[in-house]
Amino acid sequence: MTMPRETLCVGLAGARYAIERPWGDIPLGRGLVSDVACDARDHVFVLLRHDAYVDPDLPSVVELAPDGTRLAAWGAGEIADGHMLTCAPDGRVFVVDRDAHQIVVFDAKGARLGAIGDRHVPQAPFNHPSSVAVAPWGDIYVADGYGAARVHRFSATLAPLGVWGTPGQRGGEFATPHGIWATADGRVLVTDRENDRVQVFSPEGTHLASWRGFSRPMDVCADPAGRILVTDQVPRLHLLAADGAPLGLCRPVLNGGHGVWMDGAGRIYLAELSPSRLTRLVPQPA
Repeated sequence: MTMPRETLCVGLAGARYAIERPWGDIPLGRGLVSDVACDARDHVFVLLRHDAYVDPDLPSVVELAPDGTRLAAWGAGEIADGHMLTCAPDGRVFVVDRDAHQIVVFDAKGARLGAIGDRHVPQAPFNHPSSVAVAPWGDIYVADGYGAARVHRFSATLAPLGVWGTPGQRGGEFATPHGIWATADGRVLVTDRENDRVQVFSPEGTHLASWRGFSRPMDVCADPAGRILVTDQVPRLHLLAADGAPLGLCRPVLNGGHGVWMDGAGRIYLAELSPSRLTRLVPQPA
């Protein structure tokens, strides 16, 4: 990797981060970096998006060690249109296969364990889903955001538990629910992209709040302290308190982070589609 001429830094709520990009041994040019997630070992899983009609049959998921070394690459022939992914506390990896209308479940080594939804069958139950989250209490939440405006809830065994949401601008309505996260204190956060807000729900789907101040928010996650990270298309990275109060803003990427995740060491990862790469923000001494 070519060394940068200068090391750029950003600040969030008094903390300073060095920008590392492109980070990790990702096969650039072999798919678009669409999302990123970390497991309990701080292994980094990067989702590569392909066009099933014109691209070669290439791996969709790349696993990196905490130092960026490539450990594995898998998912070739399993994913048609990877959009977002998440790592569950039990080690499973859930991949949103958007245009196949399915959530595909793998173990940490890439072995397929199962799926939610009928493959290549719209509305059974998904219609181009966008994102998936596994809650600390075990439930699975899917933002069904491109051909629908709803959130689905499933049990840890993939059994359906409920669905909520309709198109619109009021609380509980959506215009592209794009990113989703379940917090340790029992809330579900959804980036309602075209409504320029993050909506907050109970585990059962009761609307609790709407947070504004974003421009087409893309993804959301929380740090171990319960603070919230949100990417938008300005492009900016927002840091919020647990109640949604703004704490900080920065611009760590060129054209927007499609996905965001923080690992156990406080390093922040941003998946960039254009240019396609992974950016890492590393905390610096005060």
